Amino acid sequence: FTTLPEDAVRPVFDDPTQRLTIRRLIVGNRDILLAAVHFQSKVNWSDADQQEESRNLARHIRLAEEESGHSRTVLVGDLNMNPFDHGVISSHSLHGVMTRGIAEQRTRKVAGNDYPFFYNPMWGCFGDRTAGPPGTHYFRAPRPLLYFWNIFDQVLIRPELLDVFHDDLNILHSAGDTSLLSRNGMPNKSVGSDHLPILFRLDL
Repeated sequence: FTTLPEDAVRPVFDDPTQRLTIRRLIVGNRDILLAAVHFQSKVNWSDADQQEESRNLARHIRLAEEESGHSRTVLVGDLNMNPFDHGVISSHSLHGVMTRGIAEQRTRKVAGNDYPFFYNPMWGCFGDRTAGPPGTHYFRAPRPLLYFWNIFDQVLIRPELLDVFHDDLNILHSAGDTSLLSRNGMPNKSVGSDHLPILFRLDL
């Protein structure tokens, strides 16, 4: 949904599985790529499966950047991976890093090849010492290894857009007067979803 003119949002790429769309977004003299994803779930795919497929996700984004002649790219959506999962941090995948300082280096060389960074601000949204909920998705099961709270819903920013990205990113717990949380503080899927939405701003 957008209030922009119809020709301000133009299709660039649509994944045949309908899990990724990349659009060219034109606002004034700004021309950026907006990639939206709903990645494969951990319910059906292992971490290794996700890592392998995330290479394709990164490849599609890089190809769109090459065709557009720039890498002013925003990736947003349900990655179904945490910021620390290999499919997000690997140089061969999304290469999302936790600080602006690292991302501002633009690329990292691995085995003689350069790989571009994404800045992933979602690292700073984990736990009780944040302004909002401690994650975007809650999962509890009777097994030894459990995070409870996950951040599956993320926004990743290429370094070329850091000058217009605001640090006031939030995980939302309400929509107007409607709480998105149950009484015990977990995402209430009977009201919205079992994932909480995120809100971020770009000055375009």
